[in-house]
Amino acid sequence: MNRSDPSPPAALATRSLRRAQDWLHKSLHVLLSQYVANGLTVSLGLVLIMLAIFEAAGLAAASTAAVGVMITSLPDVPAPRRRKIMQMLPAPMLGAPLFMLVQLVRHDELLLGIVVAAATFLAVMMMAWGKRGGPICFSLLFSTLFSMAAPPVASLQQIALHGAWFVAGAGLYLLWAVFTTHLLNRRFRAQLLAECLHSFAQILRTQSQRFGPRPDHNALLARMLQQQAALADHLQNTRDLVLESPTTPDRQRLAAMLLSLLEARDHQLACDLDLDFLLEHSATVAVLPALQLALDSTAARLETLGMDLLLGRRGTAVAAITDLRPELAGALPPRTKRADPLAPDPLLVDTTDPLALLHNMADRIGHINDEAVKMAALARGDIPPGLSAVRTQWQLFVSTVHWSWKPLLGQLSWSAPILRYALRCTLAVAAGYAVALRLPWVAHEYWILLTIVVVMRGNLAQTVQRRNARVAGTLLGCALVMAVLAPHPGARTIFGVIALSMGLAHAFALRRYLFTSIAATVAGLLQAHLLLAGVEPGFAMAERLADTLLGALIAWLFSYVLPAWERKQLPALVLRSTGAQARHAQLALALLDEARASDLPWRLARREAYNSLSDLTLAAQRSLAEPHKVRPALEPLEALQARSYQLLAQLTAVKSLLLLHRAQLNLAVVRPALARAAGCIEAELSGTGAAAPEIGPAVAGQPFQPRPDPLMTLDLTPWLLRRLDLACAMARELRLTQARVLTWGSGSAATAQAPIQRQVL
Repeated sequence: MNRSDPSPPAALATRSLRRAQDWLHKSLHVLLSQYVANGLTVSLGLVLIMLAIFEAAGLAAASTAAVGVMITSLPDVPAPRRRKIMQMLPAPMLGAPLFMLVQLVRHDELLLGIVVAAATFLAVMMMAWGKRGGPICFSLLFSTLFSMAAPPVASLQQIALHGAWFVAGAGLYLLWAVFTTHLLNRRFRAQLLAECLHSFAQILRTQSQRFGPRPDHNALLARMLQQQAALADHLQNTRDLVLESPTTPDRQRLAAMLLSLLEARDHQLACDLDLDFLLEHSATVAVLPALQLALDSTAARLETLGMDLLLGRRGTAVAAITDLRPELAGALPPRTKRADPLAPDPLLVDTTDPLALLHNMADRIGHINDEAVKMAALARGDIPPGLSAVRTQWQLFVSTVHWSWKPLLGQLSWSAPILRYALRCTLAVAAGYAVALRLPWVAHEYWILLTIVVVMRGNLAQTVQRRNARVAGTLLGCALVMAVLAPHPGARTIFGVIALSMGLAHAFALRRYLFTSIAATVAGLLQAHLLLAGVEPGFAMAERLADTLLGALIAWLFSYVLPAWERKQLPALVLRSTGAQARHAQLALALLDEARASDLPWRLARREAYNSLSDLTLAAQRSLAEPHKVRPALEPLEALQARSYQLLAQLTAVKSLLLLHRAQLNLAVVRPALARAAGCIEAELSGTGAAAPEIGPAVAGQPFQPRPDPLMTLDLTPWLLRRLDLACAMARELRLTQARVLTWGSGSAATAQAPIQRQVL
């Protein structure tokens, strides 16, 4: 190579510039996200309330009120406006009595230990309410432990006074949270939708890599499953806000964009159909880069659209997304045309014509791009949103905020994971409290217990992850606290640092726990410093770090006590997933029914199918941190997820034919075929489909159906019949794979580990 050739330095500079741009884009995406916006509102509310009470009643009242603000702020996340207060109210209602009860028994070590253990059990049982119960759980735990950090009181009057300031801080923050939720509702809607667009763009980039040369199918499949699970989680949070009361033009515009994104996700799923076949044909390999480029281009434009939403751009300021279909058509070999496309021509009929499949694949990618174009047009206000079903029945799409006893009653059995988690955490806290009372140094038992409750999670994977982050975060946080306290700042300065730290901890709790651990350490130590003002002038960093190490060690060891291994939860998750698949298939195959008032039931069934698969994927990922002897067989689990997504993809292809190409279908043939396919899939997924009937001209039990004449464009009925046959075959494969998963651990592990054959769809 010529040393004077400027291309290597130029290429290096280009790569460096691209990396810098990517880093800037990611940083900007985080800074403009709903997480940071929510954290800033928490910080501002905390500092305003603390300063107001400090100016009115002094440091002692402000430091106690700050605890009330902290525990009330934990459930304050972007949420629907309606009944926002009901989402947060359990935290102060249950936290205030616990705070005062701990103050009442502080003089008796044994009684205090009993109260702390009982409070831990009560708090962790709040996890029975799922994502809503998690913040309430930690609110109750922090109420108990921060009460232990306060100096002992001498009379009931002082306990009542502290409780009153606690309630005052909590009440003021409730008002603040409701106010900011209404004020930022529009902003939160746009931010959450932008998060979904970004997640879906990542899925498209992974999909494009599957079109590349020599793709690693296993690695890409694992990454795709993780990204699909993350998108499902983002989508439910987004539905709760974006689909709430879509009564104004702006809300309707965002709601229509969300529905369009859901359609694009379906089309992306269908991109896996026939992919293996295309990758093995030399006639199509040269064209696949064009499909890959189209996916990457659509992903980049969706990311730009998401950034426009984050930046608050509206109307003509929103970047346009161009139609890629002409480019795709130019990159593909042309279809051969005949005067009469329906006339039989055996020379041109090839049931495995790769060029026809290539055009079908390009059509699916074109549909994804169509939805992206539609979303950009909606964002600019160029087209009106169509929301007839969602506008009147949006309550069916959002999560409930009603607190009932049913979730708790469902966790009161010995095998229930939440009950075992509560018992395990209670035993760990009791052991940590006993150890703290016997330490040779001046221990702060609340710090050991605080480490235990934030490190110990419901499964081993998250416990190990948080253990390492907690130790590192405590070390860095202690150093920051020493730097803050070194110049002996005043109370107002400490209030500001606490507020900023709480906001950062709140913002990164779900994104980067190390940052949350650092910020929470700073906030916790400074809050304890204020509560102990005049009693303990400072703290020893070495002792705090030792307390943290002890707490993390105890939490990790007790993770093996009364464990709830993922393999015990998998049967219920698998049955839920296959049941959701069956329900979705029934409704998807009924979309042709003209008497149906709306597609709302199908949309709800589709949501449950994706959500159940997401929960199954997350359980499989968590099992990777468990001991090998209790770890479930991952290969059949991945196969089950792959089969489920393939069935969804087949049904998506059927749905597209029914809704987009209805005029090209022979309805007299299609209607009974749809009914037979629905019965076939129902029989297979219910375990009664020993010999399901055929839908079209296919061999029974054959998952690889012959392809119709690719030139038959006027009548697409044979293609629909083939998709129905493939859907039935995939339902059969799904049932067999489900049996392998369910029999694992019951003496059939060897069968469950049988190799999985790749499917050519």
